[in-house]
Amino acid sequence: MELSQLETFLAVVTERSFSRAATRLHRTQPAVSQVVRKLEEELGEPLFERASRDGTLTAAGEVLRDYAERLLSLRNEAASALEEVRSLERGRLTLAANEYTCLYLLPVLDEFRRQCPQISIMVQRSLASRIPDEVLRRTAEIGIVSFQPDNDQLGAIAVYADDLIFVVHPKHVLAREESVRVRDLGAENFIAHNVASPRRKLVEESFAKHRTPLNIGVELPSLEAIKRFVASGNGVALVPALSVQTEIARGELVGVPVPELDCSRQLWLVYRKQGSLSYAALAFMRVVRTLAQDRGAPFLYDEKKTAASKHLKR
Repeated sequence: MELSQLETFLAVVTERSFSRAATRLHRTQPAVSQVVRKLEEELGEPLFERASRDGTLTAAGEVLRDYAERLLSLRNEAASALEEVRSLERGRLTLAANEYTCLYLLPVLDEFRRQCPQISIMVQRSLASRIPDEVLRRTAEIGIVSFQPDNDQLGAIAVYADDLIFVVHPKHVLAREESVRVRDLGAENFIAHNVASPRRKLVEESFAKHRTPLNIGVELPSLEAIKRFVASGNGVALVPALSVQTEIARGELVGVPVPELDCSRQLWLVYRKQGSLSYAALAFMRVVRTLAQDRGAPFLYDEKKTAASKHLKR
């Protein structure tokens, strides 16, 4: 049973005539009769009373009319829904980020919501190391990570440049310095994240290179906790600059440059190379690109060149 057969059947029902149904469908009467006859053969039941000339339905025809109307209505609803998706009047975008990379998303999502207010957004909080796998498993369409995944199945775009910043309480003795050296930090009590990371390893190596102890007195589970602890006068910290912009602007923390520490890094937007991105995801990509063009550094749009990335130009 095909939808086109049901359309022809309903045309005969509505017009109460095979000839008028043929005119409406721009077909010949024999063609319409053949379609109905084939449908009756497939169902094993007559659909019209043969003795009647006004298209009177049999009991089987009455049953089929109800289902045919519902099926065609569902088809029309599906077509309408797909058009809404194409025009970004409907849809859902699922992103994966951790506490840190989610901060990059805030201005992007702010602009995305202005342009696509009907799109539902879900940002899943995940461990950075798990985000690439979540994208590959399709539990998220796009991920934001602080490293470029070494996986040929993933495309990657550098979207933000960030650095570590040394932060202290405003009344800390180092708060008045224009810059400090690594060896000036050997006596400080550092507050650190309790999850090991490549960046922490770089810091440890830098302190070792300058023969300076890195004294980590307290380890906390989130950047927010670290910032609050330092702002209350408990030690110092090295945190991503992106994560303390607000606190520094409000005077709750002071950032002091440490020129000897080179721990800059980029944030990467990752997506599956295979398959097509949703219309919502493509619109999100366009917002990311436009934001980088309009605001400039530290926002970026440096796409890793791959054949599969060409569809992002859409």
